[in-house]
Amino acid sequence: MASVGETEPPAAGIVIPEEWSNAAHTIAYDSISCPPPIALVCGPKNSGKTTFSRHLLNVLLQRYKKVAYLDTDVGQTEFTPPGLLSLTVIDKVTPDLTIPCLKTPERCFFFGDISSKRDPTTYLTYIFALYDHYRKEYCMFDKIERHHAGVPLVINTPGWVKGIGYDILVDMLKYISPTHVVKICISTESKNLPVGVFWLDEDDSTSTTIIEVNSARQDSFKRSVLVQKDARLMRDLRVMAYFRQCFPSQLNITTIKELANALAAQPPFEISVSSIKIKHLHCQVPKTEIFYSLNATIVGLAISSESGENLSPCIGLGIVRGIDTFRNILYLITPVPPDSLEKVDLLLQGFIQIPTCLLQVQGCVSPYMSANVLPSD
Repeated sequence: MASVGETEPPAAGIVIPEEWSNAAHTIAYDSISCPPPIALVCGPKNSGKTTFSRHLLNVLLQRYKKVAYLDTDVGQTEFTPPGLLSLTVIDKVTPDLTIPCLKTPERCFFFGDISSKRDPTTYLTYIFALYDHYRKEYCMFDKIERHHAGVPLVINTPGWVKGIGYDILVDMLKYISPTHVVKICISTESKNLPVGVFWLDEDDSTSTTIIEVNSARQDSFKRSVLVQKDARLMRDLRVMAYFRQCFPSQLNITTIKELANALAAQPPFEISVSSIKIKHLHCQVPKTEIFYSLNATIVGLAISSESGENLSPCIGLGIVRGIDTFRNILYLITPVPPDSLEKVDLLLQGFIQIPTCLLQVQGCVSPYMSANVLPSD
């Protein structure tokens, strides 16, 4: 039985090929790259983008105190649960690339799906907003020292590189204009991205350095290089690891059944429906069905944008444990602290599902026993 303490099934240690190490070293120590590098990693599915991105993070951390990581793969997120687009600032090397770990992002948005195909426009809007936030907060010029004191950025992208997925990647590249683009190629050439600066017209010029590397499932000694992933299992494990944070780390919860029982016994937060707005992403729900559609689902906990734009930052996820339609009260399980939860005024419902293995345990999403009541305004 899978352990909820792990965010990925056990895997043998991986070995980074020399070609990848050279590419990462080039990006980290390229003397031309000032301010610090902005590296976008792209390629088809299962080519090793995430493994390379995390290796690049480690190499950059040997030179810089902090590195920013923009995760645009909503289906296979690295530091957050699925369905989120996030900017995370990393300050510690993670030697074992086979073990993803949850981190609190600097800023994130709840897209609410595992693919961008339902709403490419909103998807790109969120990515551009995260990049703008990075530029504002971390690309600064130190006037005293007279040098750029910024933080490098690694951008991991989805493996959907054909059709609309290709167009989305092109728009992303044009907006961000990275200093380096790493294209990972697989043996099936028809699935690879075009050669050269494929996102620009012939007459356009760019200073972007393009680095092409081959995907590597094994090195010359037949040792594992890439972590083989079951996409749905990975998403479920990340969701479970996230909600495991509802409980103290010293509490003995090591199996799915133990987590399900703990969630069932956890007193939920009590939230007045009148104090929040409910927004359904990617679909329309009749008013008479809103409560029914929310019950036993995962929602994004967001704070309405002060600018009035559709850019409401997400501070976490919650499970709607139950709804009292007579009192207009919603019962929520979340690891988000109460003082942060008080700021939430928007619930976003998408298509991120509670793992089936949790629902199959009797009582996991049963009626509440008692509630933590948030203070009203």
